[in-house]
Amino acid sequence: MEAPAETLTDDVVVLRRWKPEQLGTLAAVAGDSAAHLGAWLSWATGGYGEPEAKEFLEHTARNWAEGTNYDFAIFAGGEVVGGAGMMTRPGWIEIGYWLGRHHIGRGFVTRAARLLTAEAFRLGAPEVEIRHDEKNLASGAVPARLGFTMIGEEAAEPPLAPACAGVSRIWRLKRP
Repeated sequence: MEAPAETLTDDVVVLRRWKPEQLGTLAAVAGDSAAHLGAWLSWATGGYGEPEAKEFLEHTARNWAEGTNYDFAIFAGGEVVGGAGMMTRPGWIEIGYWLGRHHIGRGFVTRAARLLTAEAFRLGAPEVEIRHDEKNLASGAVPARLGFTMIGEEAAEPPLAPACAGVSRIWRLKRP
């Protein structure tokens, strides 16, 4: 599969490939929201600062080059409000996302997931999946709004974040 476009946009959000020069921005946005994010995402349970952001940016550059994961900053109103990514899986693409605590409830993640889904289909993926912990109702509302179908549940792999039940809900949308 070819790599996705490095910038995707609609009339409200812009997804732009993470770059090393965004180290401070990533650390600030994720760090300010570490308690909010850490409830659901194990990578933020111990806080989030420049060392974690540096490691992420190094991994994302390597993953992009290898064609395994494609991570984007979500911009709204010219500022970074969160992150989203496409993970290649055998025969499909998985989408993940997070938002800074000051930006939830505005539809930014739904828009980002819509853009990533369209890009995955443009690249030839036969289906796109979104997975979330069964207790994370806000995260689960995104695939429901986009027309995905919940196809099942499975035990989540550790480590688990504190608010997680340990059961992942799996949503799928097949290519039109």
